[in-house]
Amino acid sequence: MPASWLKDTVFYEIYPQSFRDTNGDGIGDINGILEKLDYIKSLGCNALWINPCFDSPFKDAGYDVRDYKKVAPRYGTNDDLYRLFGEAHRKGIRVLLDLVPGHTSEEHPWFVESGRAEPNAYSNRYIWTDHWLMGAGGLNYVAGECERDGTYILNFFKCQPALNYGFREPREPWQLPTDHPDALATREAIKDVMRFWLGHGCDGFRVDMANSLVKGDDDKKSATSAIWLDIRAMLDREFPDAAMVAEWSNPPQALRAGFDMDFCLNNPDTGYSTLMRDYYGDVDNGYFKKDAPDRDIRRFLDIYQRWYEDTRALGYISLLTCNHDTPRPRCDLDEAELKLAYAFLFTMPGVPFLYYGDEIGMRYLKLPTKEGGYTRTGSRTPMQWDNTQNLGFSGGDADSLYLPVDPAADAPTVAAQQDDPDSLLNTVRALLALRHAEGDLQADAPFEALCTEKGKPFVYRRGGLTLAVNPSGEALTWKHSLGALTPVYRLGEAIADGDSLTMGPQSFAVFRKG
Repeated sequence: MPASWLKDTVFYEIYPQSFRDTNGDGIGDINGILEKLDYIKSLGCNALWINPCFDSPFKDAGYDVRDYKKVAPRYGTNDDLYRLFGEAHRKGIRVLLDLVPGHTSEEHPWFVESGRAEPNAYSNRYIWTDHWLMGAGGLNYVAGECERDGTYILNFFKCQPALNYGFREPREPWQLPTDHPDALATREAIKDVMRFWLGHGCDGFRVDMANSLVKGDDDKKSATSAIWLDIRAMLDREFPDAAMVAEWSNPPQALRAGFDMDFCLNNPDTGYSTLMRDYYGDVDNGYFKKDAPDRDIRRFLDIYQRWYEDTRALGYISLLTCNHDTPRPRCDLDEAELKLAYAFLFTMPGVPFLYYGDEIGMRYLKLPTKEGGYTRTGSRTPMQWDNTQNLGFSGGDADSLYLPVDPAADAPTVAAQQDDPDSLLNTVRALLALRHAEGDLQADAPFEALCTEKGKPFVYRRGGLTLAVNPSGEALTWKHSLGALTPVYRLGEAIADGDSLTMGPQSFAVFRKG
């Protein structure tokens, strides 16, 4: 069963280098997160996910870890992070760190030792072939970088050698089985990293590329799942309150592998992209676009409902506004459309995630790559706090900023939206306050789709509440037999009259019976 504290939790994802710079070097830091804890709490977020903040050469923005147990100096010190854990807890906020178990930086001491010609304790910590001219059976590899006679397997970039958890069915002499002592040593090393941070006050981990540990023929992820179940058993014994969310995007697999939560990511096979970023087809029929020519919530629900029914007793599906790998929703949606999209996301089952800056509608900027970001770079720009220097992100020179802030005259900021009750920021606050106040809107309250027909509002039930959304530009009506409905919350016009529910253009509503 998932950690009990997740039932009424909303996460806020922070890309640390872009959140708040307190020392004027142009890069966000841990003290900047500490400074803004009250703001985060004011949103209604009571948990954080912080992208990797560990020592790194930053060839992949910190997902190339050089030292799992050391905070990168540009963010501060280990003591700063320990202080963040304590302050967050005092304010009722949990903190997840980003765990990268599949690979390290090529500069990690483990890899330096593994690449030596002489055998040593780390020789099999990574996956190596037996000869400097040998391919890797279809896996990506690099040759000629080390004195060792062999090529090494990659997970992503050239700088990210894959850690060795073994192969489900070894077919070459250099492929170890998953129960080989050296493959087990890799697993134990990652457990050691987890123990270190949990022992210092971390509440759990978002796990990067969680489904990719075991190489070779592990299409159904049975061998990778066995590793996570072993790790989950360790957590249950030693840190029973710890939580893990998987970057897996297959909840039936991830939740059976011991994860508390799994993301529904912006992959073409999840249906999530059809909600806000419908760029896998020829025409943008994103459900929340006002002018979508062929709007159909079933493009999302057909997959989501199957996952939900299969996993509701195991853990949670996490819907997110965006993340550091995904174009911001403002890329496709205007503010009115965003309000409805967020209303939907924050009233669905599971544990939602809000990406920093989405609460004010920060834009996706087309920028040159930074630290391996490539097309992701435009979603990683500095948080926009106010209309002061660098939009309040940093007191340093503009040329020193990690990335530029939005240069537009109407760049959204927290300060500009703070006192406007109809702003996107305050709509997010109202929605999250409603979620916390209503048990039937929290993680494990039942979900049922009531009306999914094209040309009608999407109507769904959460426990004893009935919810409806109409993203279109015209009023839509649904005939029902639910009895009298009393509005609890509304965006736009929503009228429940007898056996008819009429949703005005671009509207959302929550109703209670009676």
